[in-house]
Amino acid sequence: METKDCLCKLNEAYAKFYNPSEHLAVDEVIVKFKGRVIFRQYIAKKRKRFGIKIYKLCNESGYTDDMRVYLGRDSHSASDDMTTTRTAVRHLTSRVQGLGHRIFMDNFFSSPRLFDDLDRRKINSRGTVRPNRRDMPSDFGPKLKLRRDDVRVRKGGLTALVWKDRRDVYMLTNMDPPPAEGNFCDGNRPLKPHIVEWDNWHMGFVDISDHMANSYLMDSRNLKWTTKVFFHLLDLTVLNSWILFSSCGAQYTHRDFRLLLVRTLIEEAGKSQDRPTPSLVGRPSVAAANIVRLKSRHNQH
Repeated sequence: METKDCLCKLNEAYAKFYNPSEHLAVDEVIVKFKGRVIFRQYIAKKRKRFGIKIYKLCNESGYTDDMRVYLGRDSHSASDDMTTTRTAVRHLTSRVQGLGHRIFMDNFFSSPRLFDDLDRRKINSRGTVRPNRRDMPSDFGPKLKLRRDDVRVRKGGLTALVWKDRRDVYMLTNMDPPPAEGNFCDGNRPLKPHIVEWDNWHMGFVDISDHMANSYLMDSRNLKWTTKVFFHLLDLTVLNSWILFSSCGAQYTHRDFRLLLVRTLIEEAGKSQDRPTPSLVGRPSVAAANIVRLKSRHNQH
């Protein structure tokens, strides 16, 4: 409960001083941790494969607008209709609903039901999707035989498309006009659909944030997962502060800002510290004790 309260305060501070941009991305990052904890995750495609998983909502500058630490399946909020990932996306996008933002995500999160839910909350969304997700077009999948660079589109409340590259790429969107079907080339060069090209660029927002936050780690070798998460959140908060500082016109690199922050904190700590007088520090010496006894003896005479 204390961890959740701390995260809520951080998220409130992040949202208080920075307005989210129009384009945002939802993704997961891993805080490296190889100790024993019941909700430790393994993600083979990540550089740090073992650790604590954090869901993040970031903009193009790398600023983290919201985040949520995965602490295991929540039986109260997760069900057949409301999966853990769908619950996480609803939580991360709660502050931007009804404002016309554009949310990008990969196939770990996206599904037709999630996109319909986001559309009802007036949130535009786009992302890759797995063909076996519930409510996907029935003819999308292994039965659909495509040649290289073929595009197939299914229209409805959502637009679903598949583009044949080296493998089949499936996508969902509720904010783009449906592309044309067929096989398109510019001379002998195949043309990638604009929806796929734009999605690849926007999905890097969270990776940018994670890379910058890990550039100057304040980590320590500690077996406690809470310590690992604390240092990651500290690095993330410093990164957000630098991005906020830079948005005001300050010309500081990330490294120079961290050095400036450390010097300022040390100076402020030195000013506010109340130093005790030397007479009250430590155990009194033997000579001082003898002087006290001599004074009390003379007072008796």
